[in-house]
Amino acid sequence: MSAGRSRDAASKKVIYVALAGNLAIAITKFVAASLSGSAAMLSEGVHSLVDTGNEVLLLYGMHRARLPPTAQHPLGHARELYFWTFIVALLVFAVGAGVSCYEGVSHLLHPEPLVDARVAYVVLGVSAIFEGISWRLALKEFRGTKGRRSYLRAAEESKDPRTFTVLFEDSAALLGLIIAFLGVFLAHRYDMPALDGIASLCIGVLLAVAAAFLARESKALLVGEGAHPQVERRVATLAAAAPEIRRVNRVLTTQLGPEQVVVAISAEFEDELRTPQIEACVERLESDIRRRDPQVMLLFIKPQSPDVWQRRHGRRNDDPLGVPPVDRAEH
Repeated sequence: MSAGRSRDAASKKVIYVALAGNLAIAITKFVAASLSGSAAMLSEGVHSLVDTGNEVLLLYGMHRARLPPTAQHPLGHARELYFWTFIVALLVFAVGAGVSCYEGVSHLLHPEPLVDARVAYVVLGVSAIFEGISWRLALKEFRGTKGRRSYLRAAEESKDPRTFTVLFEDSAALLGLIIAFLGVFLAHRYDMPALDGIASLCIGVLLAVAAAFLARESKALLVGEGAHPQVERRVATLAAAAPEIRRVNRVLTTQLGPEQVVVAISAEFEDELRTPQIEACVERLESDIRRRDPQVMLLFIKPQSPDVWQRRHGRRNDDPLGVPPVDRAEH
């Protein structure tokens, strides 16, 4: 099994576990909310229901991303995953955060005493166990890709939103359970139903923050981010090492999907080369690059002098666009 397929299967496992857990938890929370009258518990039920729908959308996005290229979409449908991840972020914000804030304000304006707090405690404990299992699995998968970077930095630089989306959802869910527990406990302990409404508002704010982060990251991927800098550097190094290439002016990349990258190289070839020699170099270089980085699905190489590149693009060679120029002499 290839590395890409292995990661795809691992991501699916994480999403399926989260889907099953969130669906069971959502049903349990709604029952508990109706029995206890807790606004925080109702907010948590909505939160889990939204998370369940989000997992379904992520699976649908993964399915759509695997569709083959067509005349209308010659580069395939890989970015569908980024689109549906963005929709997930919108749902977390609009439905999860919106309903939680609404319920919180409603219970602050019209506070009602809890009917049976014991039911809420039991459900919160069971929910924490299920959420913890899903969170632990997502964390394990994410750790395998983050390297020595911090979790936040790794999520910001990740080109695969599947695992970190589930991880952030589960993290928000666990924090929400803690807030819901405090709301129910304090409201019951001090006979102040308004505290339950405040807890619901806090859950809404938590979801809004998580949704804003997910929306920002998925939007950046959807609009079109470059590949990881190390991919660009590897491509530039391989191109500069070719004896037919005098200088690599630029390496530009764009990420189509978690395992799909398009690369464009502007390079100055040796003056004495003829067209068949340049074509042979390009073919060999494409084979070498794709063997080194299988995620490179398309490679474009344009013979171009540094002066022409600068005139065409209106940029100096030291501008921060792609990998800076590389001379063969450096390698």
